Amino acid sequence: MSSPASRIAIIPARGGSKRIPRKNVRPFAGRPMIAHAIGAAQASGLFDRIVVSTDDAEIAGVALAWGAEVPFTRPAALADDLTPTVPVIRHAIEALGLAEQDLACCIYACVPLLKPSDLVACHDQLAAAGGTGFAFPVAAFASPIQRALRRDPEGRAQPFDPSHVGTRTQDLEPAYFDAGQFYWADVRTWRSGASPHVGGLTFLLPAWRVVDIDTPEDWERAEALWRTTKLT
Repeated sequence: MSSPASRIAIIPARGGSKRIPRKNVRPFAGRPMIAHAIGAAQASGLFDRIVVSTDDAEIAGVALAWGAEVPFTRPAALADDLTPTVPVIRHAIEALGLAEQDLACCIYACVPLLKPSDLVACHDQLAAAGGTGFAFPVAAFASPIQRALRRDPEGRAQPFDPSHVGTRTQDLEPAYFDAGQFYWADVRTWRSGASPHVGGLTFLLPAWRVVDIDTPEDWERAEALWRTTKLT
């Protein structure tokens, strides 16, 4: 008889962010940014362990103070600007010795608008679909991508797709973007090296609640949304 699958939250948080220095531990709404991700994982009630993967001693200390584990140090080779997410989670899975049937949820460190109920609902959607593969949140683009414009060096507009210049927007297929908050998958799927964007199960979020915090302007917008919606 096989043992029941464990559910592990893995929060990747490297120390070398450049556009917003130290953003993973910078205060946001009275707490270090990463504390919001840890808190959402805790509040969901889903996880047997909440682990932070980091190369940075300060981030590790903050993570421990807010109730996460930091059982290993992420290698420098997996902590530069170009390292994708999947290899980082694979490294954590191997360091933790997880079994193939276990579920690992990658939760990004800068997700102050993440609701614990989203983690639960997406997990349940994956379970209902058989419990294997990826599941992750997406949101709809505000405007049809088929009608996107580019600007030439003189600032004049040119369509990306001239075939849709005359198509009514209501006749165009909706398009979605990765919300950049979290990814559920079984360990076997993480180990495969597959991309969530190819066949992954999508969980729809309202676009107003999705902010990818990469620039100071993104940070300000997230703070404004926090104050307006009183998210906790």
